[in-house]
Amino acid sequence: MTAYVIVDIEVHNAENYREYLAKITPTVFACNGRYLVRGANAEVISGQWKPKRLVVMEFPDLATANHWATCADYAPIHALRNANATANMIIVEGSVDYTG
Repeated sequence: MTAYVIVDIEVHNAENYREYLAKITPTVFACNGRYLVRGANAEVISGQWKPKRLVVMEFPDLATANHWATCADYAPIHALRNANATANMIIVEGSVDYTG
């Protein structure tokens, strides 16, 4: 089942963050992922959440999304993000429950 990585990022060092973007983008594609939303403006309709830079990525399944987010090979790239931005990230499985 498809899984989504949703990230709300506040960039603190834009110049160094560009290096992160150049390095992380190929890893998304290498994991058969794709960007659905990348840095687009968000309009808050309800609640207090004020996303800074919203990113939504789609991966084939939960295992692949988890691999992309946690594997040792990509850890230095994620560390580059964390050195230049604050990120809140979740992974959510793309299921629909109609029993509700």
